[in-house]
Amino acid sequence: MTSNKSFKSSVRARMDKTGESYTAARAHLITDPEPAPAAPADQPTGTGAATIRERVSDPKLAEATGRDYHTWFALLDAWEATTRTHTEIAAWLVKEHDVNGWWAQTVTVAYEQERGLRVPGQKKDGFAASASKTVNVPVERLFAAFADPGLRLRWLPVEASERTAKPGKRFTADLPEDTRIAATFQTKGEAKSMVGIEHTRIGSAERASEWKSDWRTWLTDLKKLLES
Repeated sequence: MTSNKSFKSSVRARMDKTGESYTAARAHLITDPEPAPAAPADQPTGTGAATIRERVSDPKLAEATGRDYHTWFALLDAWEATTRTHTEIAAWLVKEHDVNGWWAQTVTVAYEQERGLRVPGQKKDGFAASASKTVNVPVERLFAAFADPGLRLRWLPVEASERTAKPGKRFTADLPEDTRIAATFQTKGEAKSMVGIEHTRIGSAERASEWKSDWRTWLTDLKKLLES
């Protein structure tokens, strides 16, 4: 079974990525729904993707947690997990069965999907869509394409109201329909970088699918703009 040391490593990795405190990062990993294995660069993910069970195999789950989906689901049913909240289920797996926080989320979301409590792409505050793109420019230039309002208007055709900006690392903004994006940036070389988009608080699975398609187009336009 995955050790507590592995969970602490996940917390510290999130701290490095987001700048959060240890307490905040740990709480996020325990309570936030639907983790997923990282998608290949330039491939959008999110609503419309496969279920957790299709994305994370039984052998992989059993290797990491000591039990397969069927066994976990039987334990959760015996605990009457369908009457519990997402947070309660994940916390129970961590505290009572010593499951790593990331894997507790995986089991919880898979169970909720299996029992009809959640559909793929659904989070606690709505639905989400995500995408990423590698661009042949330094990370500072890629970050500026989001943080500089004038440059942003050249490729993003919707209004974005900045919330936070950590140069070269992370940019968040409010978008129409009371939705929100978080863009994270990675250096891939002197003149190559990648941006990952997570678009959250979307009202429906259908709308999330539409946003996902839009982001595919917009990130392609961004790449053309910056590389021209």
